[in-house]
Amino acid sequence: MNIIDISQIAILPTIYGTFKIQAFKEKDKEHLAVFTDNLKEIDTPVVRVHSECLTGDALGSLKCDCGEQLHFALKLIAKEGGMLIYHRQEGRNIGLLNKVNAYALQDKGYNTVEANHQLGFSADERTYEIVEFILNHFGIKKLKLLTNNPKKIESLGSIEIVGRLPIQIIPNPYNEEYLRIKKEQLGHFL
Repeated sequence: MNIIDISQIAILPTIYGTFKIQAFKEKDKEHLAVFTDNLKEIDTPVVRVHSECLTGDALGSLKCDCGEQLHFALKLIAKEGGMLIYHRQEGRNIGLLNKVNAYALQDKGYNTVEANHQLGFSADERTYEIVEFILNHFGIKKLKLLTNNPKKIESLGSIEIVGRLPIQIIPNPYNEEYLRIKKEQLGHFL
């Protein structure tokens, strides 16, 4: 992992509350830490590692549960205190172009894992070294992790996870199969 630059801390007022933000540049990706003002005062903050999903986060796609997870996390973190790491690894780290190609394969009947395989990728290409770097940067040694993904829990080896907080999203007709595959093939706690 090669950290190139770290931004200054700025204030970000949102519909959920006022946060502070700081960006971390790693090679060709820029990740964002969104955190509450009282972060340093919390013994075990709530932390969400949210993988970038342009279609779900910004466009409101119903094909996934990403946008709903992001909004759920920001509401909870604003209330409880903690941090959201916006992890810039679009489409489980296959990039936006390949994600759209995977969507086209899903339109033809492939599931999300099969589509990735058809494009020459594993089911999930994400790595989490930058996440540990960011947590260490803020001096976070233990946390409550807001996730349904066991891979995220396993990836934070040097951080004590004192609890996992689930994100329960109500399925819709467009993402029921996607959620079933996440549970059955990727081991997500759904």
